[in-house]
Amino acid sequence: MQISENAVVSIHYTLTNNAGETIDSSVERGEPLAYLHGAGNIIPGLENALVGKAAGDKLDVTVTPEEGYGERHEQLIQQVPKTAFEGNEDNLQPGMQFQAQTEAGQRVFTITAVEGDEVTVDGNHPLAGETLNFAVEVTDVREASDEEKEHGHVHGPEGHDH
Repeated sequence: MQISENAVVSIHYTLTNNAGETIDSSVERGEPLAYLHGAGNIIPGLENALVGKAAGDKLDVTVTPEEGYGERHEQLIQQVPKTAFEGNEDNLQPGMQFQAQTEAGQRVFTITAVEGDEVTVDGNHPLAGETLNFAVEVTDVREASDEEKEHGHVHGPEGHDH
């Protein structure tokens, strides 16, 4: 079966940046990534490159920021007072993440600096602005169940767990 709309696809991948550093790898975790093709479960650049592929196919895919996590936006980097983190002011560390409601909906922010009473937060995805390089092996392709199509994501062997 070839990868197309509503196929459940399992892939092993290794993601590297342009410096050749590994960012993420399903191979290292020992379990392929399963997703519902066409449901927006993975970034568009990778999903588009997989159309028409079948189990056993291997490919290298370069994804530009526009087809990945978007460009970085400096307006998403802000300084906020520590008091905005009620009850957690003493535990704030760079790298911590939290969700906040914005005009554009829920967004994940990462603390990038804590200096005095000011905290610098970044609402960009950590991979925004990056060109992403995937080494991919398609391990399985099957038709999605009606329930998976309805829910918009893959369910495990025992059905959904949500």
